[in-house]
Amino acid sequence: MSIGNLFHMNKINYQQTIISDINLINAEYKNFAFKRHFHLDYHFGLLTQGEQSFYYQGNKYSTGPGQIQIMPAGGVHDGNTVEKSGFKTKIVSVSPHWLHKLSYELTGKKYFHFDQHCVENYDIFYQFNQLHHLLNNMLVSQLTKECLSLTLFSNMMALYSTAKADPPTNIGNKNIRLLKDYLMARLDEKISLKDLAELCQLSESQLLRQFKRSTGMTPYAWLARLRLEQALVLLKSGLLSTQVAYKVGFLTKHTLLTPLDKPMAFLQLKFKNKYSLYWN
Repeated sequence: MSIGNLFHMNKINYQQTIISDINLINAEYKNFAFKRHFHLDYHFGLLTQGEQSFYYQGNKYSTGPGQIQIMPAGGVHDGNTVEKSGFKTKIVSVSPHWLHKLSYELTGKKYFHFDQHCVENYDIFYQFNQLHHLLNNMLVSQLTKECLSLTLFSNMMALYSTAKADPPTNIGNKNIRLLKDYLMARLDEKISLKDLAELCQLSESQLLRQFKRSTGMTPYAWLARLRLEQALVLLKSGLLSTQVAYKVGFLTKHTLLTPLDKPMAFLQLKFKNKYSLYWN
């Protein structure tokens, strides 16, 4: 199947809200499979039609209509349609900074951990669905949107999170979060396997093995995903595609649109489709 046909079979719409730390996604997937990937934000997905399955931290999950999928920021997972008819989902994407601040206000601790990744709570599902709709409604006041968002996520964290840090993922002597921060500051530079191995005090072969065992991804695929996620953030901020390409380490905007594999090419096409205003 060509990438063009793949793109037309699936519909994804990104929407910014008046709350800068919260964004919305409406998506419909037809017989589609995501390779292992991650997001920089927390994703709260509402399955409204069909069924989705995914692997996360060695466990297989399935979600259907009325269920909420919780995916932590940086959580490496895949995703598959279960039926040929596919599935529809609404996603509320929330920045870690916003949730950590809320956690501190609620518990006095900035760190938290969601104990469940598939939640079946019809009241919470209804509230999420309502919030997703109202955040996209220009007639609803900013005050209303902010109050509803804080109320819902306060309830969500009280019900399904605990005041403890997520289990650490270490590559050699470096936590994966520190590794991410290191790479985020150098996305516009050439990164070699030797660079990462020296940073983690490992040999190149040790780094490759440990990285894949810990994340399920190769260092190359992980870095490529990090660059694409940051590219989306920058495109949403209004930067031109040429500026984004250089900032995230894609030397030209042609490189940004060159298919690496089907899932990544699909993500790149989403950038071009949604943010065509900025594609000069």
